[in-house]
Amino acid sequence: MNVEEIVDIRISAGQQQAFEEAVHRGVTTVIGQAKGFMGYSLQHSIESPERYLLTICWKTLEDHTVGFRESELFPQWRAIVGPFFAQPPVIEHFVRA
Repeated sequence: MNVEEIVDIRISAGQQQAFEEAVHRGVTTVIGQAKGFMGYSLQHSIESPERYLLTICWKTLEDHTVGFRESELFPQWRAIVGPFFAQPPVIEHFVRA
């Protein structure tokens, strides 16, 4: 069963291009090394320019919650994207119905 981690992110105004570049760099250089990582997508809101939805696909929930979040990779990822956050992101996990 594949799991989708959906991250609702609000960033500081005027940082869209730099944030998008940081996400791509962080996924390709850090998250891409994590066991169970299967891909990602980033969506940008039309109505709310500082809002993004980041979807990261994992083989299992534990690949994200234990394998990635408890590894040395997580602080590396947050160091790349965290400075852009205007508030803590909201994260939920989904499976296809």
